[in-house]
Amino acid sequence: MKLRMAAFCLSTTALAFCAVPAMAQDKSKDVTIVLAETVDVVEPCMAARQDVGRVISENVNEMLVEFDYVNGGLKPRLATEWSQVDDDTWEFKLRPGVKWHDGKEFTAKDVQFTIERNKNAKFSCEVGGKYFGGTEFSFESPDPHTIRITTSPAQPILPLLMTVMPVESADATPADEFTRKPVGTGPYTFDNWEVGQSITLKRNPDYWGDQPAVEKATYLFRSDSAVAAAMVGAGEADIVPSIALQDATNKETDFAYPNSETTSLRIDTRIAPTNDRRIREAMNLAIDRQAMIGTLFPEQAKIATQLVVPTTIGYNADIPVWPYDPDKARKLVEEAKADGVPVDTQIRIIGRNGQYPNATEAMEAIMAMLQDIGLNVKLDMYDVSVWNNYFVAPYVADSGPTLTQSQHDNATGDPVFTAFVKYASEGAHSMVRDPAVDALIEKATTATGDERTKLWKELFAKVNEEIIADIPMFHMVGFTRVSPRLDFKPTIAANSELQLAQIKFK
Repeated sequence: MKLRMAAFCLSTTALAFCAVPAMAQDKSKDVTIVLAETVDVVEPCMAARQDVGRVISENVNEMLVEFDYVNGGLKPRLATEWSQVDDDTWEFKLRPGVKWHDGKEFTAKDVQFTIERNKNAKFSCEVGGKYFGGTEFSFESPDPHTIRITTSPAQPILPLLMTVMPVESADATPADEFTRKPVGTGPYTFDNWEVGQSITLKRNPDYWGDQPAVEKATYLFRSDSAVAAAMVGAGEADIVPSIALQDATNKETDFAYPNSETTSLRIDTRIAPTNDRRIREAMNLAIDRQAMIGTLFPEQAKIATQLVVPTTIGYNADIPVWPYDPDKARKLVEEAKADGVPVDTQIRIIGRNGQYPNATEAMEAIMAMLQDIGLNVKLDMYDVSVWNNYFVAPYVADSGPTLTQSQHDNATGDPVFTAFVKYASEGAHSMVRDPAVDALIEKATTATGDERTKLWKELFAKVNEEIIADIPMFHMVGFTRVSPRLDFKPTIAANSELQLAQIKFK
């Protein structure tokens, strides 16, 4: 009845007149979480997509290894220990006694199945494409609770890579299509999915670990940040992981935290006029980033020069911030036009509704700035299911030159989570086709220590200064609204996961 009342209230224009008491859920051990985008898939191999991860990751499907977002470092999860056998091979000892939600035993075959599924080209899995692109795997299982994973090229940080891969059941997961009801080992079972409306998870009474406090979680979808934030005040919701800065006005319930997201626009470097470096430089010079801070983006946001945050190894502090210089940008466009570059060709900004607060308004401002320097720019805003076809290879055919709105999350500190997918010729999000870049990525991926840091710095200098593959915008700050009845403070993890087991009640 509460959910029906909430839906009725939101269907009216006067939210304030809803007859829902302010703390209607105080005696409940259930929580309601409001996401900005409608979750259109619940497949664990798509958990690299922000709101899919917030539902699935470590709640329904667990990782082999857990990244400690508070203290840093790695923690055991489905694997209890790991060791490097040689340069190419790691051995993982799996936790005994773990059961899938259907009662079957978790074994090494499930880990192998999951990696192979993520690498299956027909699925276009975001986890596989984003994190395992360019890596080939082979496996050996001396016993059901030991798996040896060999990679080519060598992956010296393979345990870190395992922190982003939700493990799936080899027996319960469809072999040839995305699952619509994931079976996991986690503290919550996937209970119900009302497509376009809600998702419900329930506490798993047979979980191998400690029983969490939250009994049931319901996820609702509201694209309007102000509406979502108001739902917490009205007692209709408990957590809104992402609200706009203009809605983060309550000191008791709203939490700001520096996150690992970097906003940008990916430039299609393959087709005129954006295949001309002068046009790509002009577009960067046309953006008044400083004017957007404190208006469309939070005051705490930092202007970005590359797609990784400063805490990532290999971050190149020597790359300068693009100045705002529209006069120089116009001259570059005129120079390119004089040389025969078809600068009048329409360039489409492919935006994503609700990708971050004020996403549409930010793209509208950028469109106007690019038009002001003499480029023919049009904005098309899409829901994630359509936007994804432009963002992930093989891309929409014959779409013309595009700038694609992007927000990239690299929370675990190594550019291996960024470099291949964004810049390699075979990267799932890449529009760069440069053999020197491919060679540099391959060399850096297998390097260690200072050499690894040095090579990543070289890569970011090459793609940002020499090639100009992106319009980097901001290293973001997140705002989350949390009900006063909860004992929960968001961390950097809120970008990609929201562990229900970490929520307590006051």
